[in-house]
Amino acid sequence: MKLTTAAVGKLVMKSLPYFCRGEVIRGFGRGSKELGIPTANFADSVVDKLPADISTGIYYGWACVGNGDIHKMVMSIGWNPYYKNTKKSMETHVIHKFKEDFYGAVLSVVMVGYIRPERTFNSLEALIEAINSDIEEAKVKLDLPEHLRLREDNFFTSAASPSSPTPSSTAASTSQTILNGH
Repeated sequence: MKLTTAAVGKLVMKSLPYFCRGEVIRGFGRGSKELGIPTANFADSVVDKLPADISTGIYYGWACVGNGDIHKMVMSIGWNPYYKNTKKSMETHVIHKFKEDFYGAVLSVVMVGYIRPERTFNSLEALIEAINSDIEEAKVKLDLPEHLRLREDNFFTSAASPSSPTPSSTAASTSQTILNGH
């Protein structure tokens, strides 16, 4: 039996909000160049720690680079079927114009909602249109009071400091300040 988007969304929402943090690494190089939508990619060590009940798909939430400002974001988790990736990835598009790349910086995100499952597209233009639609949906949903409150979570105040205490909402950490949890 195939689950509907709404059914998958309800199952995923039980795992949200989900907090994670890790170093930004170089991805496939398609976000900015091919799509015009830059993404920040997490290392495999962060992707591998995702709970099994966080299914592949498109999520929305809040993101902070280093100790910077907190911005709205959308995130793709999965294999990017259009590109036929063989490795699962977490690609975050921070809804903000940055002056330069931030490879090597610590990215902190809280995923607060689910938009849709990942799917393939017939053309690059259709993929770009879907991503832009996801971005617009995220902008609207993140203005809801229940999501705005997570922007102020203590998780972000300890964002990039390796010596800062682990937030109580975080389930696991490593020596590289990669944190994951509910």
